[in-house]
Amino acid sequence: MRLRHKPWAADFIKENEGLMVLDPFDQKGKWQSLYDDEQPIGLEIGTGKGQFIANMAKQHPEMNFIGIEKAESIIVTAIQKVLDRDVSNVHLVHENAEDLRDMFAENEVDTIFLNFSDPWPKTRHEKRRLTYKTFLEQYENILKDDGRIILKTDNRALFEYSLVSFSQYGMKLEDVSLDLHAIEDDNNVMTEYEEKFSSKGQPIYRCIATFQ
Repeated sequence: MRLRHKPWAADFIKENEGLMVLDPFDQKGKWQSLYDDEQPIGLEIGTGKGQFIANMAKQHPEMNFIGIEKAESIIVTAIQKVLDRDVSNVHLVHENAEDLRDMFAENEVDTIFLNFSDPWPKTRHEKRRLTYKTFLEQYENILKDDGRIILKTDNRALFEYSLVSFSQYGMKLEDVSLDLHAIEDDNNVMTEYEEKFSSKGQPIYRCIATFQ
């Protein structure tokens, strides 16, 4: 998908410095200092247009949230959605985080959300999938001992790949759903993609995994 260039995006990001974290690598080990209260941290990798993280922050004031998005033209929409929700327990990062260990200290994060990540379907791109073993190593390092990874996707191949990857890494699968919207889950917060795909009748896959 080709992204439309927004020449005003960089200035908009700087104008919202209170919400944006412009120096995320300097925050390693100090993320809690950005929030009013010290609370469990939920990290969304690839926050997209921000619907999920904005609504999660609104519905869960007992948590602090961080959303990472590398596309400048997309994160500006996330900024606006968070501002519209009028919440103080979320911060956004415009960065291509190749190694999260450069940004977060050991045991600093409680939950990692992987929502509708790029499936990278070609075999030669396997290492780019966010559930590839090198990413799992990063997650294990920055998550607390009882931390969780919550994965949602509409892509069956990526979901099956991720289940195998989690299992081969020695992780425990706490919950596996092949059709999330077929069950009643009042706690489920949808992303833009989730609304789009589910409205077309496509099943949404979800799993919750932990490091044993």
